[in-house]
Amino acid sequence: MADTYVLVHGAWHTGAEMEAVAGHLRNSGHVVHCPTVAGNNKDDDRETIGLEQAISSVVAYIEANNLRAIRLVGHSYGGMVISGVADRLTDRIKRLVYVNAFVPLDGQCLNDMVPPHYVGLFDAVAAANKGAVMLPFEIWRDAFINDADLELAKSAFAKLNLHPYKTFTDKIALKHALAELPVGKSYVNCRQDIALPHSLPWHPRLSERLGLFRLVECDGSHEMFFSNPARLAQAIAEAGRD
Repeated sequence: MADTYVLVHGAWHTGAEMEAVAGHLRNSGHVVHCPTVAGNNKDDDRETIGLEQAISSVVAYIEANNLRAIRLVGHSYGGMVISGVADRLTDRIKRLVYVNAFVPLDGQCLNDMVPPHYVGLFDAVAAANKGAVMLPFEIWRDAFINDADLELAKSAFAKLNLHPYKTFTDKIALKHALAELPVGKSYVNCRQDIALPHSLPWHPRLSERLGLFRLVECDGSHEMFFSNPARLAQAIAEAGRD
């Protein structure tokens, strides 16, 4: 049976980097959309765009395409976005799927959930780049895509784009706790993901905020969208099915 997926990318990405995973899901018969979130399009103003605009852009995409019974998937920072979308479009969503993604409480920002050394790094980079942040390659290579060889790590890094820092510091406003939403929830945990240190893990520290949820685990890094899209697509399909 064909399901409808909307894949929401993480920071520094666009919808284009979701297409490899999307292709595997489409080959299994599903309909897959990969929008680019406001703030990550080529000409977007990285200095002014914040979390509200990011969330609203995906809301607008779903409404413009009249999408319903969606499996709404968020990767990393995309968890902030899909949380806000789900709060507004609950009746259009069949299941939320977080892929090593942030699960916020009302009034939290992304920076509230990361280690202090990341906040310090981002503060300094944003101050020097008119409110935009980028990962240093050394962090990308060792912490984000540690299951790839150096050539793939470099080619993937070259596809990243500057990200609006306001989306990390803006606090989310949720009318309902995510655990209370009447939709299915799943969490995909990639076991070798150390983009967040294992002392401050994605799962179960953040996943348990979903209340009742389905857990799907697989081997891989934070950036399996590049390093193993076939396996990640399989995990997303397991997380998204009825």
